[in-house]
Amino acid sequence: MLKASRGRSVAVLHVAVVGSGPSGVYSAQSLVQQDRVPVRVDVLDRLPCPYGLVRYGVAPDHEKIKSLQNNLRSVLQDDRVRFLGAVEVGPGGIATRELLRLYDAVVYCVGAATDRRLGVPGEDLPGSWSATEFVSWYSAHPDAHWNGALSAARSAVVIGVGNVAVDVTRILARGAEELTGTDMPGAALAALEASTVRDVYMVGRRGPSQAKFTTKELRELGSLADAEVVVDGAELALDPHFIDPAALPAVNRRNVEALRAFAERPPQGRGRRIHLRFFLRPVELIAHGGHLGTVRFERTLPDGKGGVSGSGAYEEIEAQLALRSVGYRGLPLDGLPFDERGGTVPHDAGRVLRQGAHSPGEYVAGWIKRGPTGVIGTNRPCAKETVSSLLADAPQMLAAQPAGRTDPLDGLQAAGLRPVEWTGWQAIERAETALGASLGRGPVKIGDWDALLAAARER
Repeated sequence: MLKASRGRSVAVLHVAVVGSGPSGVYSAQSLVQQDRVPVRVDVLDRLPCPYGLVRYGVAPDHEKIKSLQNNLRSVLQDDRVRFLGAVEVGPGGIATRELLRLYDAVVYCVGAATDRRLGVPGEDLPGSWSATEFVSWYSAHPDAHWNGALSAARSAVVIGVGNVAVDVTRILARGAEELTGTDMPGAALAALEASTVRDVYMVGRRGPSQAKFTTKELRELGSLADAEVVVDGAELALDPHFIDPAALPAVNRRNVEALRAFAERPPQGRGRRIHLRFFLRPVELIAHGGHLGTVRFERTLPDGKGGVSGSGAYEEIEAQLALRSVGYRGLPLDGLPFDERGGTVPHDAGRVLRQGAHSPGEYVAGWIKRGPTGVIGTNRPCAKETVSSLLADAPQMLAAQPAGRTDPLDGLQAAGLRPVEWTGWQAIERAETALGASLGRGPVKIGDWDALLAAARER
């Protein structure tokens, strides 16, 4: 309770935000920026480190995007916000029903935690991975389990044409010396330095005018020190928008123009090649000696309705490494309803729906609310909508607030959890700075659970 004028107490709304990525932090920001309802916000995360995909999903050489951490940091350092890491919600941690007992409201911002699969034969061969697994490895995610498949590869196929596909393509083709100034962990840096990958194929089943990457990321592929971009103009011309892209949205038009420029560029004789391919649909991953050796594609053609259809013609690309980057999908969170088809939690403007009715005190924001769409900034209006719903419900929640409520942190600790608070995260930052200094680099991420927790508890 807060003290108001003349000795009266003002009820404070205690809100838990589950997830410290952009959607979670933007939800916390929307709560503390309003002045209608006094609030206290605990931002919980399963990991001992904040920032979600900004820390563990943005490529280490994208410093401008990673600098968003500074904006997220300013929210988490607000006096009305408390970061509590290493808090598992669900089995092995604290149940959702218990969380709702500790707080007046809970906003779930748990993202979309798994990859979509290709659904083709050979997808589980050694050498076939999701792009997320590769990204987690070079981003030092403590759950990463990459097995070093990079060391056996001469040629790699990246299936997908979004920004994540561009990121992993660029990392595979970029020289390790260009990455030493980043926070990439030493093991990943050493593996990339020893890599024998010389050809990287980024492949989409539709045409260049429908690719999901942004033009800035696409053009960046052409600026690597020892890699050249190879594009077949005849393949681009299969796209009806290639000859006249004027009717396309601006970003798609700029993509087509950038690809045309790549196609017209003469060979440069660099050490690595990035092949941008279109109208190819993966149909099988083929083993050579028990390991991935070839990816088989069917040529697709525009169907005149915005999609593609199979042509019956096939092509094989040699590859000892395949990374699928064809989208994400949300996973059920124990205790919350879940729409299996959409991979989301049913909701009404962010209010969780149970059997079509609002579930008091439960809300969602981000990808688990709307599906894995948009860019980082898309999470801001999404969070604002959810918080608007929560604030509209605040009078009822405050009226139902139990007398003598204690600090929710006490309840988390009583459940056997040892949350990492902001000072613990700062200790991790100091440990990463010290690790980098010992290697003659800037801060270097720690990617081991035990080491992270030990650093967090080092004062």
